[in-house]
Amino acid sequence: MSAPTGRSRSPVAALLRVTRNRPEPVTGERCEMCAAPVGAEHQHVVNLESRGLMCSCRACYLLFTEDGAHLRYRAVPDRYLSFDGLPLDARSWDELQIPVGLAFLFRNSTQDRTVAFYPGPAGATESELPLDAWTTLVAAAPELAVVRADVEALLVRRTGRDGREGVASCHLVPIDACYELVGRLRTVWRGFDGGQEAHAAMDAFFERVRARSRPAHPERTTAATTTGATAVEGSS
Repeated sequence: MSAPTGRSRSPVAALLRVTRNRPEPVTGERCEMCAAPVGAEHQHVVNLESRGLMCSCRACYLLFTEDGAHLRYRAVPDRYLSFDGLPLDARSWDELQIPVGLAFLFRNSTQDRTVAFYPGPAGATESELPLDAWTTLVAAAPELAVVRADVEALLVRRTGRDGREGVASCHLVPIDACYELVGRLRTVWRGFDGGQEAHAAMDAFFERVRARSRPAHPERTTAATTTGATAVEGSS
């Protein structure tokens, strides 16, 4: 009986061929739309239907930057603003039905309503937000209407662990920054209010937000600076 000719039909030989021809494993992060490599610092788009964030390369990101376009995806902008003097007292906070002193609020265009989330040991928890409570707040501070639906949020942190001392920080931030904070807090959260490590993480996060934010009312900042300088000059 003659030996077989041509390519060996041995299972071992076939396995070796598959191993040799196997593509190199993908390393590093990739755009979730086109699979192009992206760096550690990259941009995101929001899937409006699933509310999920998707990593994107610059080219894919630019496809979804038009606010008025009726698309399934929306690019997350890189805008940080700070709001001073937000009229949100303890009663107004209670009307928002948020049980802790930290929350982010944004407009969900698919549901056509404003929603609020707060962090906890399980991640982001949604709080039912009555539309009239938000409407009242925006009526008192119409500058809040600049928050872009789906991709930007109003991030509010109240002073004091008991939440009765007013608002310490109020910023407009990209929605992915909120989920970054939620993810970080989830890993360190202890007890009902998060514990010392969670509060330290919040302090560090808000320091970075403050450093990146510009005033939502630059004219107020200028006026306050001018008034302060006049007072100093008058006291000399």
